[in-house]
Parts: sequence; C-alpha cells; structure tokens
Amino acid sequence: MAKSKTVFSCTECGGETPKWQGQCPHCGAWNTLTESLAQPAAGSGRYEAWSGTAQVQLLSEVQAEDVPRDSAGIDELDRVLGGGLVRGAVILIGGDPGIGKSTLLLQALAAMGATRPVLYVSGEESPQQIAMRASRLAVDAGKVRLLSEIRLEAIMAVLKRDKPEVAVIDSIQTLYTDQVTSAPGSVSQVRECAAQLTRMAKQSGTTLLLVGHVTKEGSLAGPRVLEHMVDTVLYFEGDSHSSFRMIRAVKNRFGAANELGVFAMTERGLKGVSNPSAIFLSSWRDDVSGACVLVTQEGSRPLLVEVQALVDDAHGFQPKRLSVGLEQNRLAMLLAVLHRHAGVACFDQDVFLNAVGGVKITEPAADLALILAMVSSLRNRPLPPKMVVFGEVGLAGEVRPVTRGQERLREAAKLGFTRAIVPMANRPRQEIEGLEVIGVDRLEQAVDYCRGQ
Repeated sequence: MAKSKTVFSCTECGGETPKWQGQCPHCGAWNTLTESLAQPAAGSGRYEAWSGTAQVQLLSEVQAEDVPRDSAGIDELDRVLGGGLVRGAVILIGGDPGIGKSTLLLQALAAMGATRPVLYVSGEESPQQIAMRASRLAVDAGKVRLLSEIRLEAIMAVLKRDKPEVAVIDSIQTLYTDQVTSAPGSVSQVRECAAQLTRMAKQSGTTLLLVGHVTKEGSLAGPRVLEHMVDTVLYFEGDSHSSFRMIRAVKNRFGAANELGVFAMTERGLKGVSNPSAIFLSSWRDDVSGACVLVTQEGSRPLLVEVQALVDDAHGFQPKRLSVGLEQNRLAMLLAVLHRHAGVACFDQDVFLNAVGGVKITEPAADLALILAMVSSLRNRPLPPKMVVFGEVGLAGEVRPVTRGQERLREAAKLGFTRAIVPMANRPRQEIEGLEVIGVDRLEQAVDYCRGQ
C-alpha cells in the first residue's frame, strides 16, 4: 500500500504547503509550519475501521445512564479519576521525568491484572528494566502482559487481537506510524498516534492510559490538541526531591476536575495518603512568625496547608517578589491592598512566599492567609496559636466568602484547631464544637485582630 502524503500546515493561518519553509508563504509568520497528513481522497477509508455511521436523533430520546466504573486498584487514583476507570476512556498522565508515572501505572496494572486482562506497552524501557522495577516494588505482576514496541500499527494489531480491558502506553512521545515520515516525538507523530489510539479505544471499549512527557514550562510536550482528544488529563505535582507526590485532574469528562490525590513515595512505590492534611502540617509550629495555616479546597476534599512568608529589608533598588506554589501576579496585588486598606507598607521590603509540601494553590481563598503571614513576618510576631484562615480579598479591602466554608471549618476542628478567621458570610449558623470562628468583613479587621492577640 502506498504511503500517505504529508503536507505542512501553518499553526497561525492554517495554510498548507507541500514542503517545509522557514516562513509561511500565506501569512508570513516564521517557524509555524508543522507536518501533518494530507487529506485522504474519498473512499480511502483511513478511519473506517474505527468509526460507524452516525444517526441524527433527538436529545430527549437519548437515555442518560450512569457510567459503570472499575477500580484502578489504588484508592487515591480512583479519587482523582472520579470513582474509577470508565470503559473506553482515554487518560493522559503527565509529569516531570522520574516523578513516578511509570511506577504508579505498573502498581495499578499489577493490582488490576488479578481480575481483568491488562497490557503494558513500553516504548522507552526494555522488558528486563520493567521486570526489575516490578521486583523492586514487590508487586505481583504475574498476569501483566508486556509489549515492547513503538510502531503504532503493531501495537494496534495486538490491542485488536488480545482485547485487554486496560492498556498503558508508556509513552505517547515514543510511538510512530508509517503514515507520517517525521521522527517519533514530533508534533505530527504524536497527534496522529493519539488520534488513532483514541478511536480504537472508543470502539473496542479498552481503557487507555497514555504517559506524556512535559516541557520545562510544565505543559505537555507535543501539540496542545492532545489534551482535547483525551477524556481525562492528570498532572503530577510536587518536588521530585520530596517524598510526597500529588496528582491533579486538570480535565475529566467523567468526574470533577481539579480533584487531588496525594501519594507518598516509599521503597515499595507510591502509597496513597488518606489524611494529607496531617502530613502537610507534621512540621508546623505555631510559635514561628510568618507561618499561617490555610484551609484550601482541592476538588471534593478540604486540605490544610501551611503557607510561609518572609518579609525582609530590600538591599537593592528593586525589591524582590517571589512565590513558590502560589500565583506570582496575585502577590503584587495583595501587597497593594495591604498598603491601601491596612496601612502596612512593604515597598522597601523583599517578599517571599512558599506553600509547604510542594502543593500548588490557585484558588483566591488563600488571599487572607497570605496577607496575615506577611504581616506576621514583617512584625516578627507569631499569629495566635491553633488558628486557621481562609477568605478572598478584593481590591476594595473587602473579605469575600468562599465555597464550602462549612466543610473547611469541620476539617480544621477535626485536626484540633481551636480558632478560625473566615469571611463573615462563611460563619456557621450553628457553633462547631471546640472551634471559635471569627468573621470579618474587611481586611483591616483581620489585621487588627491578630495585632491585638
């Protein structure tokens, strides 16, 4: 069979040219041409094996049914996935090299292999290396079938013949198809391989887990369209030098997005952590200035995290502003609000913020905790003991309510905290045993309360 022809498409204007050029001849943009398959002629049947004839029907005639789920063998992974694996779903798992992607998937396949047929397709490691990892993890991999292959056509032939319920592709960047002439890992190869694997999974009902590498910026290497093809996108978070790993669901068509699973890296692989708040607060001390405990909401679970601030005299013409695990641009805004509405100036101070444990906090409910931590560090006075804080701060100095305030307060009380500063609208109607809740409407009220304690 003749090899399919390729064209080079411009990512800016969509124009096509038969040969690569540095500059797009249609719009004049530089370095925007990427290789892709030419549109096949009518009747070529390139995807006919994986697609059926669609019929027009009324939406009211479609019966909504609960999607059956199968356990992935690891409780924290089931939580991130929304309750388990869905038949025919395509899941993309990204993360830095060495953070534990292959380790976690091998553990999951070993657990699932006892009850259902599974397949591990490795394009980066030899069977001997995977066997050594299984031995080191002490998992029962006797029923895990292994295929070391990077050619897409050979992999799809095995999937069609063996019909596994769960298959792992490690990794999508190593695969290549004969229909594209570029090297494995290129944009066209990654996009074409992912598209054909996705179509195969939808028709056969095989659950596919694709491993994807990330760039230095933390995004998935290859085309961004890869995230739109799949049903679920999971990202590993956390420092590779730490013993904790976090998996966040960035996209999930079968469950809640932004769900977080916490794991601990041990000698026997990744172990799920059922109470991550206790681990993140294991080294917390309430007699240290610049430290504050925040109650953040990660998916369906409230999480207590220590945020730290260091405010020190600037030794240059431009004060430094640095945040780790927190949004950088929001720091400048919070400093301006703190100066305008609480009278605390930091224009001649270096300000550093850090979320302990490698957690990435993106929700605005962290605003009030960050401001109180900065005030505590500037005055070198610890905050009141056994106190938690949450609340969004607006530009006018108001403290706005956040979602699921009752759940956050109950989680704090369960872990032994006795005091909480929250937005006035989040004060519970009924008292929570052992927890004093202080509601504030304005930023200066929270700062004055901590100043008087």
